[in-house]
Amino acid sequence: MTDHPSTYKGDDCHRQGIQWDDRAALHRKDDGDGVLDGAKGLRTGSFAELVQHMMLMPEEERSAYYIEKLGDREYHAEEVADLSRRSDFPRS
Repeated sequence: MTDHPSTYKGDDCHRQGIQWDDRAALHRKDDGDGVLDGAKGLRTGSFAELVQHMMLMPEEERSAYYIEKLGDREYHAEEVADLSRRSDFPRS
């Protein structure tokens, strides 16, 4: 999985497009965030793996979860569904 380089000679820090292989975690929307938020993840993997996992859930259940991607960016059900339809989404 990709990771952001350190600031020492940190070339190529920003890459265009979605980094599908960034680390991510699946969370319940009601898990309370907080200091121990990282330990509350239900599942971890690449961003693409978790998008695929959420899309395998029944549609009515997806809204109870979100994906937190490297850098604390949250992706909720509607956005995850949009991402899964992108032409550059890695399909297995």
